[in-house]
Formats: sequence, C-alpha cells, structure tokens
Amino acid sequence: MPTDLEIAQAVTLRPIRDLVAELGLDEDQVDLYGRYKAKLPLEIATRPIRGKLVLVTAIHPTAAGEGKTTTSVGLAQALRRLGSDVVLCLREPSLGPVFGVKGGAAGGGYAQVLPMEDINLHFTGDFHAISSAHALLAALIDNHLQQGNALGIDSRRITWPRTVDMNDRALRKVTIGLGGTGNGIPREERFVIVPASEVMAILALASSLDDLHARLERIVIGSTVDGRFVTAGALDAAGAMALLLRDALRPNLVQTAEGGPALVHCGPFANIAHGCNSLMATRSALALGDVVVTEAGFGSDLGAEKFFDIKARAGGLTPAAAVIVATVRALKLHGGADKSSLAFPDVGAVRRGLPNLERHIANVRQFGVPVVVSLNRFTSDSDEELACVLDAVSQCGARGALCEVWAHGGAGGEALALQVLDMLATEHSSFSPLYDVSLGICEKIGIIVSRVYGGSGVDFSPRAMRAIRELERQGLGQTPVCIAKTQSSFSDDASLLGAPSGFRVQISEVYPAAGAGFVVAQAGDIMTMPGLPAAPAAARIGVDGAGRAVGLF
Repeated sequence: MPTDLEIAQAVTLRPIRDLVAELGLDEDQVDLYGRYKAKLPLEIATRPIRGKLVLVTAIHPTAAGEGKTTTSVGLAQALRRLGSDVVLCLREPSLGPVFGVKGGAAGGGYAQVLPMEDINLHFTGDFHAISSAHALLAALIDNHLQQGNALGIDSRRITWPRTVDMNDRALRKVTIGLGGTGNGIPREERFVIVPASEVMAILALASSLDDLHARLERIVIGSTVDGRFVTAGALDAAGAMALLLRDALRPNLVQTAEGGPALVHCGPFANIAHGCNSLMATRSALALGDVVVTEAGFGSDLGAEKFFDIKARAGGLTPAAAVIVATVRALKLHGGADKSSLAFPDVGAVRRGLPNLERHIANVRQFGVPVVVSLNRFTSDSDEELACVLDAVSQCGARGALCEVWAHGGAGGEALALQVLDMLATEHSSFSPLYDVSLGICEKIGIIVSRVYGGSGVDFSPRAMRAIRELERQGLGQTPVCIAKTQSSFSDDASLLGAPSGFRVQISEVYPAAGAGFVVAQAGDIMTMPGLPAAPAAARIGVDGAGRAVGLF
C-alpha cells in the first residue's frame, strides 16, 4: 500500500476554478492562492441556509487517532458518488502534531483533502496571521508596562500568554524582560500552541469582520492591582489585530481526493479549546450545498459536546445527524488489551470495551441528534471482531455501517453514506444544547461532568473557586463552558479507560475567554503547550532534489 503522501502526489487535481464554478460562484468573487486553493468571500456566510449539517465525532482514540478526519472525507466522497450536492468542512492542521507524533489532519489513504502538503504546512497563511495577531497583543502589553503602565496592569496578573505553532515544552514556563531597563519589565511568561490561542477560538467563532473586531476588543489580558479586568480594547489593540486577521477570516476552498469541494478553515484543538472548524466555513457550506459534513475533534465528550454547546449555540446551527467513528483497536484498548497487542484478534477485549462506545452513543442522543456508528476498518480487524461491534450497535437501537474509505475512498464509504441519507430523510433532529448559559459556572461544569463524562462530581481548587467568583462578579459567568481535559478518557485521568463511573473531576483553574465567548475550565493536568516525543515525525520528513516533500505521512 502506498503512503498517504504518495497517494496524494499521484492525484491529478482539478483546477480550483472548476470547483468555484461548481459551487455556483464567479471567479471574480474569490481570491486564488495558486491553482488549487482559494479564499471565499465573507458574504456567502450570510446567505440563506439550504443544507443539512452532519457532525462526525468519535469514541476515545488510541494515540494515533481512529480516522475521524479520514472518515469525514470519505463520507463526503461517498455522498458525492451517490449524487448528493455535498460540501466538506474540516479544521486546518497544526504544525505541532505534523512534526510530532499524531501527524497531519488532511485525512488518509484514498480519503484525503488536497493539496495535502500545502494544507499540512503553511496553507494560505491563516495560522501565521493568528500567531502574528496574538504576538502583537503580547508585545503591546509589555510595551504598555515599559511606557509607564497608565492602565495600572499588575504584571503578576497578566494572563495573556505568547504563542508558537510547534510542540516546545521548554516554553511552558519562561522569564522575559531580562538584560536591563531597555529590554522590558522582567516577569514570568508562558507559551501556548497556536490552536490553544484565544485568537484561534475567536476567528473560528466570529460571524463577520465587525464581530471579529468586537470579540478582539473583549479579550481579557490580565487584571489591575485592585482586581479589575483589563481588555485588549483598553490597549487599542483590536483594530490592528483585526487587520492582520482580515483575510484569515475568509474560508479556504480546496478539494477531496475525488474532486469534491472542501472548506478547510481554523484549527482549535478539542482537548484544550472547542475543537471545531470556523463558523464562517460551516455557514458558507450550508449556503452552498445540500449536505454538509463537518467534524469535531476527539470524542463526543470533547469536540462534540463543545460543538453542540458552544459552536451550534453561537451560530444558530441545527445539526441534523451525527456519525460516531469507532474502531476495533480502540475498543480493545478500552477493554484492557495491551497497546502492543491491538493488531491481534481479541473478541473478548472488544466486548469489554463496548461500554465506551455505548456511552458515546448515549452522549450524542441526549442532544436530540440522530446517530449512526461508522466502524472504521483496519487491515488487522477480524470478521468476528467487526461483527461483534456492529451487533452491539444494533442492540443499542442505533444504526451502524462498516467503513473502508482509507483503502477504497468514496466507494468504501457508500454503506455509511446510505445510512446517513436515510437518517436525514426519515429521522428528525430535536437538537438542544445541554444547559442554559444563565446557570452558574460551577453548575454548568457539574452538568457536563455528570451527563457527558459520567462522573459523580467536581472538585474545584481554591484558585479555581476564586476565579469563578471573580468571573461571575465581573459579568462573565453567563457564557458556555469549555472544559480542557485529556482526550483519552471520560475522566480527567488519561489512564482511566472504558466507561468509568463514580469518579470526580478536578478543576485546577478557570479563566475567561471573553472574546471567544466562553469560560475555560482546566481539568487535571492538561497542558496547553505539548512536547515532542522521543522520536518525532520531523526526523523523517524532508524534501527531495525536485522540491517534493518526503516522509510526510
């Protein structure tokens, strides 16, 4: 089997002008980024919605992922083969995972979005615009301190970090401003990876340029000595930041490996942010297609919950259906199998792991959204293991379909696509968010922990409780909550696999993402700056004499 890169490089891409025309747009409405990429105009997102929205989520993954993006791409390809007018919506990859361990986020095998090399690397420059806008605000903060600090910012209470789009653990805690009076005010600082930047979340949730500017103004960068929040607006930073982000707000049009339209835009992580592509891209797709396939990061407890409670609420979206991606190997892991033995048949471990899948099904259903399970087939899966999973899905009263899009592209996803189409035609979505935003922060967190995670309660650190009281006092309590936690478990303990119950979630810190429009609660020891593994993917990546990428998956 050729590598993902070899498959991608062998595809004859359609000129992006052809996709522009297929979507019913004039070429002068878009900005071309070479022959195979384009930026769409913002006005498309304001057109009436004509499409039905299908969310792709997953069970808890193994370290390498379970193919959720691959399934999303393959499902879109299959729907197109069956005659549907479909538009795919995905997030942009971060360079951290690309050069780390997980790899890119452009799908895999014969279900990819292309040009894969561009999408996984610099693409249209959106990530660079985000990091530049973020860096500008950081620089303005320290310049304000240097120039006399008229706002009275307490340098010990600055919460705005710096950012870089790379896994670099040495930047988690740093000291800046050393070297004398001309080099700034010495203080402790930290870096977050770009997908964890609030600017990324703001760009992903903004509905217009005016909304983008207003959200940027609301960013809380720290506090004064007497505890008053200081915003980016007080530093007159929002205008310049919005200018840097002006083009980045426009969705990117590319194509699937089978030539269908795909909007790839924004890339917040789902374990430390809200994990969805941009609202602008989703709204544009819903105006251009009859079916829109999108994905939310990691499992239903992270990306899907945040899609439902944050993005759909903010954008007035009504998801019509959901797909849960499951794999035999992940279920074996949740059933107690050792990581080194996942490639070997073990029906017993599969059965023991099924409660994990069953809870994810229940999670999606409680939002009122019909669900189908996509069993993503790997070459090591036995027929008995596959049958075991599909039988359990049926016993749950849910739909299920075998998915082989990695090996066969759209043709391998037709069984799933038929189930999705039938579900859209015959089942009604009664979507509703899980909680009312007017509830207290502690109560909202408790609802997510009990109803989505299956936990028995929440323990808040003294620091978290002080922050919650202050957020509610300053009028930032009536927003959705974005819980940052491990992607490996329903709990905040990555080693607690399966479908645990009776556990308590530890909230160590709570802070505002006022521009994004939610409050962030950090659970357990989740980190906003990942590190590289012992053998990073970067060591295998390069470029040949003809300028072509090598080793990129």
